Amino acid sequence: MTARVAIALAGLALMLAEPAEAAGSAKRGEALAKANCASCHAIGRRGASPNPKSPPFRTLAEFYPVESLQEALAEGISVGHEGLEMPEYQFTPAQIDDLTAYLKTVNRKR
Repeated sequence: MTARVAIALAGLALMLAEPAEAAGSAKRGEALAKANCASCHAIGRRGASPNPKSPPFRTLAEFYPVESLQEALAEGISVGHEGLEMPEYQFTPAQIDDLTAYLKTVNRKR
């Protein structure tokens, strides 16, 4: 194999790997959820939410398509959970991609 072919194959491998990263990192999304959401919501595949009125993340797809949450995350989610006002969060586009990628890993299929 010539050096040019090897370089071309390495470049192709990098280009193919980029779209997955561009779509968001579930690992970073999980860290973001732990830092900002876990005090009220169950963010994993099992367990109860610390605030019983805050829905577990794994059930969000039952109410909303996960992708539809992207706009709300960008504009700032401000929701009340019956007597407890959710803090308003505004996420960057990269954080939204990461959080969306994570939500897709924990949500049940309808």
